[in-house]
Amino acid sequence: MTMMEITILGTTAAVPTRKRNHPAIYLRYVGRKEQCILFDCGEGTQRQILLSNLNFMRIDHIFITHWHADHFAGLLGIFETMSLEKRKKPLFVYGPEAEKHIKILLNAGYGHKGFEIVAKDIPLTKDYKVYEEDEFFIISTPVQHGIPSVAYAFVEKDRVKVDKNKAIAMGLPEKGKIYDKLKKEGLLNYKGKKIHIDDISYIERGKKVVYSGDTKLCKNLIDILQEADLAILDCTYFNNGKLKEKIEGRFHMSLSDIIKILDVTRARIVLTHISRRYQNYKELENIINEKIEDKTQYRDRIIIARDLLKITL
Repeated sequence: MTMMEITILGTTAAVPTRKRNHPAIYLRYVGRKEQCILFDCGEGTQRQILLSNLNFMRIDHIFITHWHADHFAGLLGIFETMSLEKRKKPLFVYGPEAEKHIKILLNAGYGHKGFEIVAKDIPLTKDYKVYEEDEFFIISTPVQHGIPSVAYAFVEKDRVKVDKNKAIAMGLPEKGKIYDKLKKEGLLNYKGKKIHIDDISYIERGKKVVYSGDTKLCKNLIDILQEADLAILDCTYFNNGKLKEKIEGRFHMSLSDIIKILDVTRARIVLTHISRRYQNYKELENIINEKIEDKTQYRDRIIIARDLLKITL
């Protein structure tokens, strides 16, 4: 059984508030081994990590959606603190135009880095596989934000699971290395009987988490949301009858866009990157209830993110 723990470290749009920090998401994946990944790294991220009782030294990969300061300004602090804590292993930073921007950051000030920081450019092509491990991979897709920007999907690979009742009925033992061999080879002879992995197994679908970064509603985002279990999405504006937003031409999404997305994905949706004009969470809940009055089935699928919110899959 694998586990994915997602901590929303910051939920504000552009300008921090007393209750909301700049964007960053800490994803801890526990499978055969533990992997800790950071998506975006706004100002104050390392302090939010400490407040969440997480460990920034375990992060080996950071994925930046775009190079607006509220999404990357915390990198310099993370780099310096990792160096002060005597980090030796490399840190990988991914993003559109990553090499250019990381070079600028590394030349800022007089700090000394005692470890390698490897920048990885993400080409602005659809569904680019950015990173892959045995148990999962991360893909990116270009989105619309006025500057080079991507959304990311963390995709756990499907697993072959043994149905022990079927296995025992076919004469196999309750446990043993024979199952590892059968999964690897697909077919084996056991006590004179040919057993195929398909005869005793089923597929457990992997989990999928999408993070939009900042973007307008666009086709690439809709496409990458397919089969997602959880989507952490830009919802800068909660426009309703009292708060009319002229969002045409702005490169962010509104609650109206989120409701459109709910029609085309089964994922639970976490709303983040919320404009500082909204200071009252109860007000936001009321706006949502008004918007989905005729679609109450959506109510349990919308989560308003708060700083340090943890979600486990």
